[in-house]
This record gives sequence, C-alpha cells and structure tokens, in this order.
Amino acid sequence: MEVILKEDVAKLGSRGDVVKVAEGYGRNYLLPRKLAIEATTGNKSVIEQMKAASVRRSAKEKSQAEELAKQFEGVSVSFQRRTGEHDQLFGSVTSSDIADALAKKGFDVDRRKIQLHEPLKTLGEFTVPLKLHKDVTTHFKVVIEKEAAE
Repeated sequence: MEVILKEDVAKLGSRGDVVKVAEGYGRNYLLPRKLAIEATTGNKSVIEQMKAASVRRSAKEKSQAEELAKQFEGVSVSFQRRTGEHDQLFGSVTSSDIADALAKKGFDVDRRKIQLHEPLKTLGEFTVPLKLHKDVTTHFKVVIEKEAAE
C-alpha cells in the first residue's frame, strides 16, 4: 500500500514523502491517526502544496529553535539531593525534574526534548543535550549537590 505522510514518522519518512507500507500498518495505524493519506492520483497533486507548506513551516520552526538555543547559553540548573555512601543519590534526577527546574527559570521545554539516556544518580556536574529541532541541539549544565545535613 502506498501512502503520503502528513507528519514526520520515525524510521519511515518525513512530511510529504510517498512510502510503501504494509496494508495493516497503513490502515490500522497511519490512516486513523491522520499521520498519512492514501496515495491516489488526486492526493498526489496535493503533495506539492504540502511540501511547500512543510518547507516554510520547517524553516520557521528551525529559526525559532535557534533563537531559543542562544538563550540556553550559560544556563545551569542545580539540585540538592540526599546521598548515601560513596555519594550515591537516594533516588535520581530525571528529565521531568530538569524540565520543572527549567520552567521555574522561565524556559518552557517539553521533557521529551531533554536527551537524558538514563536518570542521573550521582553527585557532580553534567552537560545535558536538549534537542529543540531535528537540526538544532543545544547543551546546558546540570549540577547535583549534596543536601546539607541537619
């Protein structure tokens, strides 16, 4: 089955691409979620309009992401956590914790854009990547300190 993608789909293609997919994948996943439309002759004429709009939208999103990336220069977020032996944390610092801390500083960032492979579980200073756009990635500093003993 041939479909025209309306949105970027991971490991399949980007907006406006005509791709061949399995019947079940197309009918049960892509079409009901409005991620694609069936590739008929009428719909193929719509591709050109979609691609032009997509290029304009992508350029605008990229420029906004680049502006936001400039604002992240020199930004650092610090956390104070309880620790056990060998400076291991009780719990961890996750991407949602970091997103909440950034929100308090005035940055509205989705936690899924924070590229933490696994939660931070030790004390120290970490450089964390933030993927704002498929072509724009910036980095900021996360500092985890020992909580003062009572």
